[in-house]
Amino acid sequence: MTLNVILMLTTLPDEDAAEKLSSTALEAHLAACVTRLGPVHSQYHWQGRIESSDEVQLLFKTSLARAAELEQFIQTQHPYETPEILSWQVTASSAYGQWVNAETQRPIHV
Repeated sequence: MTLNVILMLTTLPDEDAAEKLSSTALEAHLAACVTRLGPVHSQYHWQGRIESSDEVQLLFKTSLARAAELEQFIQTQHPYETPEILSWQVTASSAYGQWVNAETQRPIHV
């Protein structure tokens, strides 16, 4: 049996911003895991010019139930005016999918 999970990718300007965004998302259980893919060099159109910058990519693994909330979190906490937020649904092994779902459940407050 397999389960679906969401992968969400974003790029950040530096290691400090990447660490802050990933650790805050994990603390809020918006993602079960965040993989820092490392430094990348991006070239892109921005405000009528071609720009380039060194960035750090993050790949979030989350549940279908938390995907919209994670996207909104990235949008509001990201230092860029227009952050890259790409997401896609993937099939995970049963054990991994169950782990992602368990780790991204909302904490119960008693």
